[in-house]
Amino acid sequence: MAEITAAAVKELRERTGAGMMDCKKALAENQGEMEASVDWLRAKGLAAAAKKAGRTAAEGLVGVAVEGTKGAVVEVNSETDFVAKNEQFQDFVRTVSKLALTTGDDVAALNDTAFPAGGTVAEALTNNIATIGENQSLRRAALLEVGQGAVVSYVHNAVAPGLGKIGVLVALESAASGDAVQALGKQLAMHIAAANPLALDAASLDPALVERERGIAMEKAKESGKAPAIVEKMVEGGLAKFRKDNALLSQLFVIDGKTPVADVVAAAGKDAGADIALKGFVRFQLGEGIEKKESDFAAEVAAAAGTNKAEPVA
Repeated sequence: MAEITAAAVKELRERTGAGMMDCKKALAENQGEMEASVDWLRAKGLAAAAKKAGRTAAEGLVGVAVEGTKGAVVEVNSETDFVAKNEQFQDFVRTVSKLALTTGDDVAALNDTAFPAGGTVAEALTNNIATIGENQSLRRAALLEVGQGAVVSYVHNAVAPGLGKIGVLVALESAASGDAVQALGKQLAMHIAAANPLALDAASLDPALVERERGIAMEKAKESGKAPAIVEKMVEGGLAKFRKDNALLSQLFVIDGKTPVADVVAAAGKDAGADIALKGFVRFQLGEGIEKKESDFAAEVAAAAGTNKAEPVA
């Protein structure tokens, strides 16, 4: 049997986009012959992944997993929403979200983690691309953990347990009973899904984002024609509203529309007989921040048919 070197496996992976284990198997099956191994992978449908790697993947699923006092959320993208209904894809996202309970937000470490069915997470993803027929990517992951209390999850637009379009984790530190913390956590998670806060409190807002809002408020205030001192007060008033509207603790609770979230948490702790501290949250919305390429379906069909433009159907 021919010796299979790491360099040969690397070259075959670069040429085909197939997973490492598939490349090793291909080389073993073909006595180390590179071209024969490429053909073997193509025949098995495992070399197709490379051709799909350039496509925009902005659909897919967000997955959440909770274990004890920690929770993880991941986003795995695909090209079309149809893939989100694929059981193989759903199983992959579900498994990866559980693995993220160990690796946290380190996507590189998560990709290198052993996948239960064999190989690594990255190799399992490559296999998915080849077998499902669409480009996919493990985009991001996050982990929340508390010493005492609970991390509570919520999935909006769920397609299966723990899988959907928006995934939220809420970290609550408390010695209160589990039921009380879980109930509050679920309500807060639903609020976060709906209200999309940008930070836990005003002090945690991104300074660059605040300065951007300051610039916008300044331009609007100057248009009023008022004196500089008045303009400055208008700007500061606008920024105060921005901070209040976008920091979770100062947002008005969506369930009653009038109580600040900080007061909701305090009241829940009083009712439970123990302080409850909202330590953090994570909200992943599928595809946020990904620039989706607009496509002309008729033009794509025409291109596939080898014509310059789509002809009308008689």
